[in-house]
Amino acid sequence: MAYLLKKLRKLWKGLLVLLGLRKRHRDPPMWQHAEEFLRLYPETRPRTLVSIDRCFMLWQLARHAATLPGEFAEVGVYQGGTAHLVARACPGKEIHLFDTFGGMPVTDPTIDHHVAGDFSDTSLEAVQAYLADCPNVVFHPGLFPETAAGLEDRRFAYVYVDTDIYRSVRDCLEFFYPRLVPGGVLVLDDYEWPHCEGVKVALTEFMAGKPEVPIITARYQCAVIRHP
Repeated sequence: MAYLLKKLRKLWKGLLVLLGLRKRHRDPPMWQHAEEFLRLYPETRPRTLVSIDRCFMLWQLARHAATLPGEFAEVGVYQGGTAHLVARACPGKEIHLFDTFGGMPVTDPTIDHHVAGDFSDTSLEAVQAYLADCPNVVFHPGLFPETAAGLEDRRFAYVYVDTDIYRSVRDCLEFFYPRLVPGGVLVLDDYEWPHCEGVKVALTEFMAGKPEVPIITARYQCAVIRHP
């Protein structure tokens, strides 16, 4: 159900704009002068459910992280839209892409609104073809964190987690947080979205007692910036 709601929300907003019943932005958008982002985003939009404001924040945070040592990672690649945006924006960084590339794994009905098989309209072959112009991506198909085997000694400057369900978010935090470089960024999608409540629960539990405070970067998105 949550998967369908995401699809319908995007279609409904687009329809309202086309009918003139809703303006996309009352004020000029923050990205109006971001020429590189405006050049890359049209290639991203058809391959993601992530809204333009959240994509803009990913682009900015990735460019910040590109000035730091460490590699990049994205967990929850879906059709490859946000991975393409970041890979093109930061060609000097190796980006590890984790996904089943076959849809949502088994979920917990006590906290997750998604069910196994959601987001199955993708495949490893399709995403590889779409990202063929991004030589800096590395694919890790399968279930995370098992697919991170061999990367335990790596350090990361940028991690984007768009997995929607509690257990997966918690696994990502446990693996990547201790491997973030100082100033490194970990971004979570669907933060505070009522149909992905496990995202906020997992982050709140994990960050208890840690010095960092999550920053809301856009509606339904937040970031943690690693302290030295």
